[in-house]
Parts: sequence; structure tokens; C-alpha cells
Amino acid sequence: MSNPMMYVATMAIVTYLIRVLPLTLFNKPFTNIYVQSFLYYVPYVTLAVMTFPTILYETNTQLAGFAALIVGIVLAWKDKSLFQVSIVCCLVVLAAECII
Repeated sequence: MSNPMMYVATMAIVTYLIRVLPLTLFNKPFTNIYVQSFLYYVPYVTLAVMTFPTILYETNTQLAGFAALIVGIVLAWKDKSLFQVSIVCCLVVLAAECII
């Protein structure tokens, strides 16, 4: 017997607890340097995990996505802005798909 409202309520409670429990359990700032370092990099890792597969698999050919990935890494390494990196990567994908 499946009750969709029960599933929605369970999901809402779990989502609420995940967001509220850290606020209530950890009142003081973290002083441990390893915990601070871990928490500093969490947003970057999350963004990388969400975008990396998309770079390779959302193009018509994986080779175009891989070329854009390499160009994007090189440009980011050279401290180019996010806007410049994204525009150049889009152009690389466009050019690679026209060639292939």
C-alpha cells in the first residue's frame, strides 16, 4: 500500500532535519584547522562533481567535451575569469563538433 503523501512528508522531514540539525548542534565556530579546511573545499568539490560528467556527456561527441575540458583547465590555471573560460570552452565545443 503506497501513499504518495507519506513519501512526500518523509522527504520533507528528512530534508528539514538535514538543514536544521547542523544549526542546532554546532553553536560555536569550528576551531580545528582540518575541519575548517574540509568545509572550505566542500562547495568547490560539489560543483566539480556535478559539472564534470556533464562536460563530457552533454556534447555530441565526447572528444569535443574532452577538448573543452582541457582548454578550460588550462585557462583556469592561468587565472582567467569564469566568463572567459566558459565562452572559450563553448567555442572549443562548437569548433570541435564542426570539425568532427
